[in-house]
Amino acid sequence: MTSDDNRKRKPLGLTPAEIRRYSRQTVIPGIGLEGQVKLKKAAVLLVGAGGLGSPAAIYLAAAGIGRIGLVDGDVVDITNLQRQVLYAARDVGRKKVLAAAARLEALNPRLVVEVHGTRLTAKNAPGIVAGYDVVLDCTDNFPARYLINDACILAKKPMVYGAVQHLNGQASVFDAAKGPCYRCLLPEPPAPSAPDPARTGVLGIIPGIIGTIQAAEAIKLILGLGSPLVGRMLFYDARGAFFDEMPIAKNPGCPACGIGRNK
Repeated sequence: MTSDDNRKRKPLGLTPAEIRRYSRQTVIPGIGLEGQVKLKKAAVLLVGAGGLGSPAAIYLAAAGIGRIGLVDGDVVDITNLQRQVLYAARDVGRKKVLAAAARLEALNPRLVVEVHGTRLTAKNAPGIVAGYDVVLDCTDNFPARYLINDACILAKKPMVYGAVQHLNGQASVFDAAKGPCYRCLLPEPPAPSAPDPARTGVLGIIPGIIGTIQAAEAIKLILGLGSPLVGRMLFYDARGAFFDEMPIAKNPGCPACGIGRNK
């Protein structure tokens, strides 16, 4: 083996313990030790540490993401425990970001968890989003989604979207540099009379499925693996037990990412 080969194979940045820990993952074609190093160097922001953020955060931490940011201003409520698997009964009344950080660090002690114990706002969003490679929209309301979308466009970051309701869920990747953004799909928020996803109810397992898909898409984006859900909306119907897909086109006249904007 030549010295060049040795340099290519050397798992820079991975300890022997990490090489063993992720051995079931690094044998996958397209990942390898080099891919594991990419995951370790990556930073992922989760806006929302609830039903979608819980499974997404757990699997990102388990996969070896090096730095995870959590944005959430809420405390754990007993009604959360039906679907927000980051938390236990003992966490009721505790700030979500603190309880979540403790759980994730226990799962992966090498993980760096950055907590933002506040709601994302127009004022703080640009500064927070800019510090990460990929942003997961794990919120449950329309204003937050538009805010995340616009901040991601400004920072040139991909947004991994997820939403759930009743026995249904959907996921997509909005990356204005490669395809449509969220405003290409819905240019304006729905009327105030539209049902609020936060109050219409959801079967607890549905955010688990969609949040895990969001984590998978984030990992794919970091590794450059496979075909991310850019320009595609994935739908899951638990009642009928099927997935479906719809294409999403980029809108040249989009108010956020259309021609002549954000160049």
